[in-house]
Amino acid sequence: MTFKKFKFTENQITKYFSAANKDFKIAKRSDNNDVKFRFAYDALLKLAISVCAKEGLRVDSNRGHHKELIDELAIVLKKKDIKSVGNKIRKKRNYDLYSGGLAVSDKDAQETILWIEEVFNKSENYFKEKNNQDKLL
Repeated sequence: MTFKKFKFTENQITKYFSAANKDFKIAKRSDNNDVKFRFAYDALLKLAISVCAKEGLRVDSNRGHHKELIDELAIVLKKKDIKSVGNKIRKKRNYDLYSGGLAVSDKDAQETILWIEEVFNKSENYFKEKNNQDKLL
């Protein structure tokens, strides 16, 4: 299994989420489609790490852990398209990394940014709900 139970501090979770947000801002501000795509993908992974951390799950860095992060994000956020679309983005990134490059079109870059924006919004709602639940305990 790629995940282990782990108790993260709120400060650690906040740092993970801030790192995801930083990468996503870089993606949105860039004029270069390759930069947009790569930083958006990295933001998605860091977002998944922060959500998993809030769930008390630490990912082991082994083969396939990016896919596992994306799949777990889909489960926690109850948003099935995260698994399909997120893994499609992951496969494009892998093709770019391991097959000598990939030209990211304006359309692909923009669609990736817009979709990940939706995932960020869903994640922010998740954190608000989870924090409210924590206050009740």
